[in-house]
Amino acid sequence: MKASILLDSDRPKVPIQEVIDQFRKVGMQYTEQNPDLGVVVGGDGVFSYFGRLETIPLLFVGVRGEKPTGSRAHLAEVYFEELGRALRDLKEGRYEVVEYPRLEVLLNAKSIGEVFTDVYLERGADGNCLRFKVFTKGEGFHFTDFVIGNGVAVTTQAGSTGYFSYLDKIRLGDWLEPERHLAIGENELGICYIVPTYSVRDGTVEHPLRYTVPYGSEIRIQLIREADARLYGVYKDRSGIKIGLDDIVTIRASKRSTRVVKVAPHLK
Repeated sequence: MKASILLDSDRPKVPIQEVIDQFRKVGMQYTEQNPDLGVVVGGDGVFSYFGRLETIPLLFVGVRGEKPTGSRAHLAEVYFEELGRALRDLKEGRYEVVEYPRLEVLLNAKSIGEVFTDVYLERGADGNCLRFKVFTKGEGFHFTDFVIGNGVAVTTQAGSTGYFSYLDKIRLGDWLEPERHLAIGENELGICYIVPTYSVRDGTVEHPLRYTVPYGSEIRIQLIREADARLYGVYKDRSGIKIGLDDIVTIRASKRSTRVVKVAPHLK
């Protein structure tokens, strides 16, 4: 078995040589050419980045940090100090590969990338709230929400510990265990309005804040008033994609999936 090592190119959590040393200790072959799987070392942002790009199975390895605002690495299968044991499990066949559905993101009907965890429209430097509408349609239903707030996040099951869970964190206090409350089902997408001051579902008296729809639904987002709005989660660029009044962001099911490696202790 051959594996590649995938790190944040700008701010790696650990030096690549430390990962290579772990490979050598257990006799795992490290390669950059035609690997059987990838070992991703970092936090949830790095997992999300490689999760939307790679086609090989990925083992997510978290790094515990001393800083209280460091990455929580909710998606980590193991932590770095456990990597040796996980690599031995891989060599000895004690693992399985689980597929997670991705989302495709289009801007003005042109595909601009895929998403493993979440994609979100959020205000940039402008201090004013965004005013936008969200049209959602699926098999046998469609509706439009009008919202004033900081933005909207569209989330897969893999991204449920991000923006989608902020309400649970407020309600339950120190909510940092993703296994405790999985709010998004296997065949669902989550839609969550980010700090809204107002929302209304057209033709109803409902004021939605967070909800799920079936995977395969199509979601279209458009500003109602010009603002400094940015689309995040598709490109690595941390400045996001500038979204204007005439732009339409469409989010739909992708034909591809992300393959995640589960090692022995986490097999069901």
